[in-house]
Amino acid sequence: MGANGVQEVNGNSTSNIDNGKSLSSTAPWCPPINIDNINPKVLECQYAVRGEIVAHAERLQQKLLQDPSSLPFDELIYCNIGNPQSLGQQPITFFREVAALCDHPGLLHKKEIQTVFSSDAIKRAESIVSSIPGRATGAYSHSKGVKALRTIIAEGIQNRDGYSADPEDIFLTDGASPGVHMMIRLMLRNKKDGIMCPIPQYPLYSASIALHDGTLVPYYLDESKGWGLEVSELKSRLEAAVADGINVRALVVINPGNPTGQVLSEENQQKIVQFCKDENLVLLADEVYQENVYADNKKFSSFKKIARSMGYTERDFSLVSFHSISKGFYGECGRRGGYMEVTGFDSDVKNQIYKMASVSLCSNLSGQVMMSLVMNPPKDGDESYELYSSERNAILSSLGRRAKMLAEALNKLERVSCNEAEGAMYLFPRIELPEGAMKAAQAAGMVPDTFYCKRLLDATGIVVVPGSGFRQVPGTWHFRITILPPEEKMPTIIAKLTSFHESFMQEFQG
Repeated sequence: MGANGVQEVNGNSTSNIDNGKSLSSTAPWCPPINIDNINPKVLECQYAVRGEIVAHAERLQQKLLQDPSSLPFDELIYCNIGNPQSLGQQPITFFREVAALCDHPGLLHKKEIQTVFSSDAIKRAESIVSSIPGRATGAYSHSKGVKALRTIIAEGIQNRDGYSADPEDIFLTDGASPGVHMMIRLMLRNKKDGIMCPIPQYPLYSASIALHDGTLVPYYLDESKGWGLEVSELKSRLEAAVADGINVRALVVINPGNPTGQVLSEENQQKIVQFCKDENLVLLADEVYQENVYADNKKFSSFKKIARSMGYTERDFSLVSFHSISKGFYGECGRRGGYMEVTGFDSDVKNQIYKMASVSLCSNLSGQVMMSLVMNPPKDGDESYELYSSERNAILSSLGRRAKMLAEALNKLERVSCNEAEGAMYLFPRIELPEGAMKAAQAAGMVPDTFYCKRLLDATGIVVVPGSGFRQVPGTWHFRITILPPEEKMPTIIAKLTSFHESFMQEFQG
């Protein structure tokens, strides 16, 4: 043995410590992080649109790949999430031309591009590339996003609303979700802080509130009135929360609605703005489906336009508006582009928001470029305008037809009722499950609507999301289904759904 208790073993030195005990141990290794000692807020967080049913669908997908004849269907139809291009929707040509040229700016110097790309796409790409640091979409940008792109987006907001927008109020984000997380993180200090959210709600909000240790204050949309939002309901829920010692800080409104598909009237929006003004709440306006309006008697109006038309400015009303390239008629989900416009906050708070954005350095440049195109598409007289308009109108018209077709089919099913989708990409039908199904779900240890959705998946390959993943009026059961499958496939999907439902109801009717 050498000095200081060092022993030579096979020519190597090892140290004896702890009264001669070796560092090695015969006890089995246990990971330092396990399900019992991770942040409990992560366990509390749920995200149903990629939850239990989708995990089961992925297992079935693997089974199909290994043995195509092993299941009673030959493909899975993912109606669980608003992911248009995954279900066959084609991208908008102008957007992709500009994106391609921005990602490969060397093409701009080649004569051949004049025969491949439209002249306005080339011109737009040249303008955008010249504004990006290093002329490279692979570079970092300002943490708020490229200033020139924020300026384009601000101009697009002004053209949409008729009221001015400041590029410095624009934060470009990787889709709308990071902006939502950022604002919720900013406002929630502890469990005593709450944010009002619609029920049913998009689970991004409940998940984010849980992760940041706040309290979700629910307000219920009225299914009997087309998922209407009543201000009397807001007042009642706010009063109850305050009585419970909750400091309510903000109100979330999703318009057009997700998962419910309603489009708010301007009169209703005015009442909501006034409610937030009177109660000194931040209005978080989720407006990512603003292009998706199908009802002839409805139109989208931004909450910023409504607030400004009522005389409220950035000096007396706090509003954060979210938009994204994932939805609309463009459906560029995987490119992760979005923005939030933050108004009605003092400079000290905006500096803190900027600091939070800086922690992630910046959003991806390709998404920033695409967001600028969404807010500044081709105009009448541009070479791409005719094709752009025809692609846009074809997609939105088809979505409207699909929404109507699917709603009509759902309303023909026994014990199912479904409001028509005025906008967005989903239907949220209510299903009254027979007692036999309720008992079978309980025996299986499953929530009743999850039981129904799993049985639907196993029988047909159609993937939908249980209504319980979005929360719902206690004692009611729903599921969310997208209207995104190709129009030519919709009759087949409806036939499969109808056949399954009839069989399910016969099985459990007794």
